[in-house]
Formats: sequence, C-alpha cells, structure tokens
Amino acid sequence: MWQRIQTLYLLLATGLVVALLFSPKAGDITYTEYWPYAVLLIITAFLQVMATTTWKHRIFQMRTASLSAIILIGLQVWLVVDFISTHNTPVFHITAVFPVVAAILDFLAARSILADEMLVRSADRLRAAKRKKK
Repeated sequence: MWQRIQTLYLLLATGLVVALLFSPKAGDITYTEYWPYAVLLIITAFLQVMATTTWKHRIFQMRTASLSAIILIGLQVWLVVDFISTHNTPVFHITAVFPVVAAILDFLAARSILADEMLVRSADRLRAAKRKKK
C-alpha cells in the first residue's frame, strides 16, 4: 500500500488540506474562522484520510479521491471570488494555491488507482481463461 504512487499523492494532498486548517488566509485571519471554509476543509480532510486508508477497495478509493478533488476545486473557485471581491489590493499567501495543488494530486491518484484496477481486472480475466482451458 505505502509503496504505491497513488498513496504518496493522497498523503501529499492530505498534508496540504490539513495545513490549510492551520494556516492564515489573509493577515492573521485563518481559513477556519469562516465556518463554511472550515466545514469544507474538514469534509475534504476526512475524504482524504478515507481515500488513503481504503486501499483494498480501489473503486471506493478512486471515487473518494475524485469527490475530494471536486470539492477542492469548488473551494479554490470560492477563494478566488472571495479574494477578488473583498480586497481592494489582492492579499496573496502561498496557501491560496493549496486547494488546486491538492486537487491535482487527487486526480493523479485517482488515475493511478484506475490503472491498478484495470491491471487487476485483466489479470483476473487471464486467470479465468486459463482455468477454462484445463
């Protein structure tokens, strides 16, 4: 499980989401002070942990990672709109790009999980064909 590339992608994405929970949005205001951001970040962190720990159920893991990525893209769009509409001069922290980076990592993980699932299914198909010949 830990040697798979998708696990590393999911761990990095989880680290970025957890870092958002404790990092400042602008000045000394954190992302968790505004409760909709906090709820989305907690849901996404929970989905990330679920995706990382459910390696035996690849389809569920892929769907969980994809759902987390979609939520993170929505959060990123909301953050951009919030930054543009509330600040006269844009206040940019590096943490503002964490959701999109985590979403990219989630999509890469989902793609790797899908590749593993296709490999397992093809191997099962070959084993079944070999058993039928005997």
